[in-house]
Order: sequence, then C-alpha cells, then structure tokens
Amino acid sequence: MSISLANVRVAIVGSGPAGFFAAEALQKAAPDIAIDLIDRLPTPFGLVRGGVAPDHPKIKSVTRIFDRIASHVGFRYLGHVRVGTDVSLDELRERYHVVLLAYGADTDRLLGIPGESLPGSHAATEFVAWYNGNPDYADAHFDLAQREVAVVGIGNVAMDVARILAKPTSVLAGTDLADHALQALAQAAVHTIHLVARRGPVQAACTTPELRELGELEGVDVVVNPRDLELDAASEAQLAAMEDRNPAKNLDVLREWATRPRTGAARQVVLHFNASPVALSGTERVDGMTIVRNRLESDGRGSVRAVATDETYTLPVGVVFRSVGYKGRAIPGVPFDERNGVVPNLNGRVVEQVGSATPVPGLYVAGWIKRGPQGIIGTNKLCATDTVTQVLADVAAGALPAHRDDVSSIDALLAERQVTVTSWSDWQTLDREEQARGAAVGRPRVKITNVAEMLEIIRASRG
Repeated sequence: MSISLANVRVAIVGSGPAGFFAAEALQKAAPDIAIDLIDRLPTPFGLVRGGVAPDHPKIKSVTRIFDRIASHVGFRYLGHVRVGTDVSLDELRERYHVVLLAYGADTDRLLGIPGESLPGSHAATEFVAWYNGNPDYADAHFDLAQREVAVVGIGNVAMDVARILAKPTSVLAGTDLADHALQALAQAAVHTIHLVARRGPVQAACTTPELRELGELEGVDVVVNPRDLELDAASEAQLAAMEDRNPAKNLDVLREWATRPRTGAARQVVLHFNASPVALSGTERVDGMTIVRNRLESDGRGSVRAVATDETYTLPVGVVFRSVGYKGRAIPGVPFDERNGVVPNLNGRVVEQVGSATPVPGLYVAGWIKRGPQGIIGTNKLCATDTVTQVLADVAAGALPAHRDDVSSIDALLAERQVTVTSWSDWQTLDREEQARGAAVGRPRVKITNVAEMLEIIRASRG
C-alpha cells in the first residue's frame, strides 16, 4: 500500500548538518511534511556547535539556515532523547514511515602502538569536544602543565588542536570557547607543539587556509625542516597529476616557513613529515614518543605509501593527541560496518548487512555515518540530498512500510519512560541564556556545559 509524500512521517536521528540538510530537502519536496529531528542533547547542531573551532565563527553561521529549517510547519525538535537507550530503533520504525540516521561519527581511530593507553594519551576528538563545551567531556582532564605535546595527524582537526594550544588566551577570550577550557589554557605551560605526519607535505590533508593560520599566530614560531620539503619522485608525480591545487599551495606555505628565522617566541609549532609514531613511553604516564622516519614510494594507484626506515628518534612529549580520523559507532538494532565505521548502505538506503544489496525498508543514512568522515559542512548537503532522492523514489514506488502507529505515540512512550524531551523553543531559551551570559563578560556566548543545568533552565522557563 503506497502513501503520499505529504502524509509521510519522518524521524531524523542527529541534528548536525546532515540531519538539517536532509530535513531541508524533504521540506522542499513537501513543505508541510512531518519531521521529528531527534538528538541526544538539548542543544542542536552537532559538530557545528561541538566540533568547529571557536575561533572560526563564520563557519558556524550556517546555523542561521538551520534556524529557518526548524521554523517550518511540521518540524519538531526532540532533544535529550537517546536512540538505542530511551527509545529503540524498532520503536521508531513502528511510528515513522522513514527513519533517517544522520548521527555522524563521534569516536576516534587508534594508532595501534605500545603505550597508547597511558595517561596523557588522548583522542583529539575528546580535546575538541572539551574545549567546545560538549557536556560529555566537560569534566575531562588534559595535563597542560607539560612543556611539549604532540598532535598525530595533519588534517584540519589536527590544525585546530595545534592552533588552540598555541593561540594566546587573550584572543581566545573573544570566542565561545568553553569557560573551563579558557581557564585551563590560560594556565597552560605548553611551549612546543609537534605536528606529526605519516607522509609528506603533498599528502597533507589540511586545507591551505587552516595551515596558513598557524604562521599568523601571535607569539608563535613555526618550524619546518627543509629536508622534509625535498619531494621524492612518487610525490612529484602525484603533485603534477593533481587537479586539486591545495597541495601545491600548502607546499608554497611550508617552503616560506622553512626560510623564516626563529624569533624565540613563547611557543613554537614544529612540523614532522614522513614520520610515524611507533611507541609511547612512560610508566605512570606518557613521557615520550618514539618516531620512525618513513620513505615514500608509489602505491601503483596514483598515490604513495609510507615505508618505515631504520631511522628513529624520540620526542620528549608529555601529552599526545591522536588525530587520525573520526569513526562512527553502532546503534543497537542498526546494521554496522565495524571496519569502516559506517552503517552499510547503497546510495543512502541502509542494507541488511555489509555486502548485501537488500535494503531495510524505510531506513536511510546521511552524512558521516553514511560515507565516513570526509568533506566539509557543505559536503553534507549534497550527501543528504542524494539520500532524500532515494526516499522520494521509494515513496513514489510504494516501497515504504505503510502500517505504523500514530506518531503521537512517541510522545506518550517517552513520557511513560520519564524522558525529559526538549523542544526547539527550549533550545532557543538556552541560546538566549548563553548569549546573555556572554554579553555580561564581553563574549559572544558562554556555553552551558552541564545537561542537568540545561534542563533546570528549561523547566524554569516553562513555568
């Protein structure tokens, strides 16, 4: 039995860019379509709020678009609802014709080296969540009394971590950096930040604007070994074949830095290319990182692979942040590809298992949990739109499950389980409160980082 698009009930799990862009695409197809956007936190926006660096406010302006999407008739925000705990996937599928998973990738990949579990070894994702005020990490501790730290990886997240560690707190005080992080960074003793990249400058994943920012920081010397900028034949060939000019621009920036004299600045960022950590040393905590020098050779597919040499050296670091990729997590009842950290799918349609071509009726994915942690915020718009195209095709083909409980029963179910569900209006209350607290101290906002406090503010506003 088919159902018209106007009568389709949709649950989107995850309120980051992929979730909102999916809602937008559905609203364009049917302006009054009923959409419940579900998130485990009372605060929406996913990594736009909890991942974008606080000193990059322009990137966060995309939330104005999300505000417009949320204003549509038929849109509801169900915050503070944990799918898999407060409500199961099956219970959602009983109440909605379409369940679209867009909850991203919020865990990290391991280095797989000895000593990685020592205190002082952290995921960069945890540090980013901590300084951005994610309630899950507000009480995390990072020993910033250490003089030297290492960031393993050279993507944009690694750039953010290095920049936040190196940037004067007098500048960070003008951002929405979490208060607890601002206080800790103001007392930090960090002098040297090592950025460690497995391959060479041509293969660096960071964008040129993110890289260039390091060299513009007040009171910071950026150190690049000219030896690392001598390209091997495979990298030369790869660079020549690239249509993307970002690697060439990165190389220009690095070459300019390599000629800069050191100024004896209070902090320095040291870049290490063709370098792989092979062990973290220490007894009670990290006190060093052993690195092997790599040589690069062609992988036969237009790129290069890193091959370890016999040359090793040690960095006397007391804290290590691994930034070698985000990874998705499984939700009970959802097929999952453990190797790639995504939900197995074909063009956004969830399939029964990895390698299967059989879709699970009415179940879809978008964003990082669909394709892996790649791209920028705008990439999620195309990704979400592609998934919604599959939804619309299934609606037209009568391929959606037609018999579902009334959607209002989700409210009754959550109320029965005593889940305090927060609304878009509740988020607006929190938003006003954060901005008011910020205005009182000359900041754009002071983030509320405790869920219990959020709920208390919401209850008080409801009267």
